[in-house]
Amino acid sequence: MPDSNFAERSEEQVSGAKVIAQALKTQDVEYIFGIVGIPVTEIAIAAQQLGIKYIGMRNEQAACYAASAIGYLTSRPGVCLVVSGPGLIHALGGMANANMNCWPLLVIGGSSERNQETMGAFQEFPQAVRSSIYGRPGACYVDIPADFVNLQVNVNSIKYMERCMSPPISMAETSAVCTAASVIRNAKQPLLIIGKGAAYAHAEESIKKLVEQYKLPFLPTPMGKGVVPDNHPYCVGAARSRALQFADVIVLFGARLNWILHFGLPPRYQPDVKFIQVDICAEELGNNVKPAVTLLGNIHAVTKQLLEELDKTPWQYPPESKWWKTLREKMKSNEAASKELASKKSLPMNYYTVFYHVQEQLPRDCFVVSEGANTMDIGRTVLQNYLPRHRLDAGTFGTMGVGLGFAIAAAVVAKDRSPGQWIICVEGDSAFGFSGMEVETICRYNLPIILLVVNNNGIYQGFDTDTWKEMLKFQDATAVVPPMCLLPNSHYEQVMTAFGGKGYFVQTPEELQKSLRQSLADTTKPSLINIMIEPQATRKAQDFHWLTRSNM
Repeated sequence: MPDSNFAERSEEQVSGAKVIAQALKTQDVEYIFGIVGIPVTEIAIAAQQLGIKYIGMRNEQAACYAASAIGYLTSRPGVCLVVSGPGLIHALGGMANANMNCWPLLVIGGSSERNQETMGAFQEFPQAVRSSIYGRPGACYVDIPADFVNLQVNVNSIKYMERCMSPPISMAETSAVCTAASVIRNAKQPLLIIGKGAAYAHAEESIKKLVEQYKLPFLPTPMGKGVVPDNHPYCVGAARSRALQFADVIVLFGARLNWILHFGLPPRYQPDVKFIQVDICAEELGNNVKPAVTLLGNIHAVTKQLLEELDKTPWQYPPESKWWKTLREKMKSNEAASKELASKKSLPMNYYTVFYHVQEQLPRDCFVVSEGANTMDIGRTVLQNYLPRHRLDAGTFGTMGVGLGFAIAAAVVAKDRSPGQWIICVEGDSAFGFSGMEVETICRYNLPIILLVVNNNGIYQGFDTDTWKEMLKFQDATAVVPPMCLLPNSHYEQVMTAFGGKGYFVQTPEELQKSLRQSLADTTKPSLINIMIEPQATRKAQDFHWLTRSNM
């Protein structure tokens, strides 16, 4: 007799939503961020039923930033789930940011039913597809028509693709590695630059060995911080300009010669400086400059190749060299200048005072997320990272609004993989405004996040209450209020308390120390510390000229 159970199984129906969710599960997707609506709600529910974690956000842009950060932190694509039309449009900022930062991201959007295409259906919008994991990682968009989500199909008719394997480990040509080793050996003033590509490649072990074994000075890019700890004796971050300007050989580990590194051109660099580029992307090699050597391949694998070649003949760069002496003197001078700024007792506080007090209490294993112009750039020089992939900021695209999404992504990863780690999200007051409502998301999921809003009442700079009141005496404030001004003394901490978190309004170093100590001690609730600083706060001359070129 025929097996009735087999007959029942062969006729079993499954929805398109469940098929999509299972396909994501098969690809080792762990996290989905998004905002549900017709027709993608069923996909989110089906994903949860399979154990995929769904984090509902308040704006698709922040959801997409969070999903892209997952790609960076885990090397597998995070997923952003959106509705079509405006949902996709809102996610485009996150997709562009992922492409510029080279982070794997999968955006899934529901669209109108197929029989309504080109007819002006609800939220109909043209779609696009990009690559995700292989080569240079980036964003990929998958369009799911509404009738696919609700379609019922025979379970036996479905064939799931196998898990997409991680990209193969590629190595540089042996001859190029030999040439690079020779150039490094002959350098009189060498410098290693560690980019976020090195962090993404998990190259920390090999790069740290290269630094320590051969006594080489290194400089991390903003998200390259922590690949080798910032407090390492060979880190020359405090002498950044001097190191770049006078190095005669520079090895780039997953760092691009774009605006962050002044394009590799004079006067920021010596005209005859020799660049050695190590990158996974062939198209990046030779951009802006003609490198002495190019090493195409996985950064961790290529660094091990360099170590093997250098090990053939015992050698190390002399730590008593004139170059090391020059760098250490400049580091000492710059650190003294920063400490002098930090020690000022006058109120309101300045950036350096805030960051030095914060640095004193930061856990060594915390994630630091940062965005904002002065807040991010000055904070980068003071707040230290000791672990790789533990700093997230505006990145290559210089994107404002990423902070809370990045912090949420780091928090869900930390809760799963390193319980007890704090995420310290350092925001300028303007940057916080881009996605401030995600505070509700943070409280809803009770994430281990402490938000520090460094509040100067404006974009770059603002005005105090008295000056603001004088401006408001004019009948038309829009004609007299400078474009960079924000409402003075805004109580952003009340956004956090409105949703059940802890909020602090601080104006002195003592209040800052106390509120941060209390926030770190209480692991039951997230916190927001609103830190008032001088609206016209003095900032030390920066390397990034575009932030200070305005005459305002």
